Amino acid sequence: MLVSPGPRAAAALVACGALLLAGAGCGTGKPEEGATTTQVRLYGTDGNMQNSYAEGMKERADLIDGMKGTTPLTPLPDAFKNRLRAVDPKLNDFVYAAESYDAVLISALAAQLAGTTEPTAIAKQIVGVTNGGQRCEEVAACLKLARDGQDIEYRGMSLNRAGFTDAGEPATASYATLTFGFQKLDEGKTEFVGAGDESAASTKKPPRAHRQRGDSKAPDAPLVLGGLLPRSGDLALAYPPLAAGAALAVKEINAVGGVLGDSVVWKDGDDGTNPDVAKATVASHIKEGVHVIIGAGASGISRAVLPDVVAAGRVLFSPSNTDAGLTSIDDKGLYFRTTPPDSLQGRALADVILRDGPHKIVLVARKDSYGEGLQETVRAELERAGMGADRVKLLTYEPPADAKAPPLDFSAGAREIKAYGADAVLVIGFGESAQVIRALADSGVQFRH
Repeated sequence: MLVSPGPRAAAALVACGALLLAGAGCGTGKPEEGATTTQVRLYGTDGNMQNSYAEGMKERADLIDGMKGTTPLTPLPDAFKNRLRAVDPKLNDFVYAAESYDAVLISALAAQLAGTTEPTAIAKQIVGVTNGGQRCEEVAACLKLARDGQDIEYRGMSLNRAGFTDAGEPATASYATLTFGFQKLDEGKTEFVGAGDESAASTKKPPRAHRQRGDSKAPDAPLVLGGLLPRSGDLALAYPPLAAGAALAVKEINAVGGVLGDSVVWKDGDDGTNPDVAKATVASHIKEGVHVIIGAGASGISRAVLPDVVAAGRVLFSPSNTDAGLTSIDDKGLYFRTTPPDSLQGRALADVILRDGPHKIVLVARKDSYGEGLQETVRAELERAGMGADRVKLLTYEPPADAKAPPLDFSAGAREIKAYGADAVLVIGFGESAQVIRALADSGVQFRH
């Protein structure tokens, strides 16, 4: 079970973060002079801090023992985890499950309040679902209020402190600091820290809520949701919790009467962590009458398909996009996300790294909007904390185009990191980033566990 830090641990974490961002460190002193081998600490992000990542390393999973990182995650009740496992008994990761659940439920509540499945009408209700109305947390209670035409303020599994901003994303976030133990995440070392500003939540009034008459069925029901989740590709390791969260929400919505007098329909769809695959899925969803598309998994994929979604007048609602640039993207009010932007995660991640007192840091990122965006945010936070440009090195790599492409070759980058003498390496990527770690080990880099 994931646990929150106790009062003393939480206080120490806050104090340490304050020192770091003021330019001081919380680590130990400099390495001993004359040392011939520098041990490297590994760090990761939401794209690879999962048990499935260790499983993908197979016989070399021991390389990531001691690897630390951050991910958007709130402490999840055991009851919610058990409901997820009832959907997928093999589930062993929960990253983005809550965000996926909330994206589906918020979409359903917005449709109920709009009184129609027309996507642009749903979009106008989404931000309001999370702000300013009567507080509700359970599916049945929230849907009852919505059917009665009452404004609601949904608080759920991931959205529990503040609602959405005007841009359609969380104003606040919870991040977990995760640590790999013996080839899996050591839940006993998990810590949680909050980020964001509650005052950033939207105060705009949504359109007047529609009241459903008895058990009447809306003429354009049912509400049709389409998945655009990474069933394949580099981000496939994140698919099980994403899929379980969406499936659980649809199941629970339909168990209490559905939306607009009819059961919600779910249509599966793969984004392939590939623009071409994702575009084909979007085209299929549009042809089949999907109103709200839940996805994509990766920020870069959402960027690629958003013009097609907007042109068709549909809603794109991602449970896992973190690219900060998506906050201001031209979406005609049709793009939303339940995950916070990396402008918030960057500070949390920089704090995790700086607590260990590194002297030379390499930030390795996949070359796309997610990787390079988070890399730049972390770099800026490190600089703000006093890490000069001579102590931070940036490297990127081109991820394989698809499953048929040759595997990532990071041998040259590994040699460059070794020559640089880094004692901390942050790896920002998805499943393919395991090749970065293998290449570092093969180059003779020793990891600190």
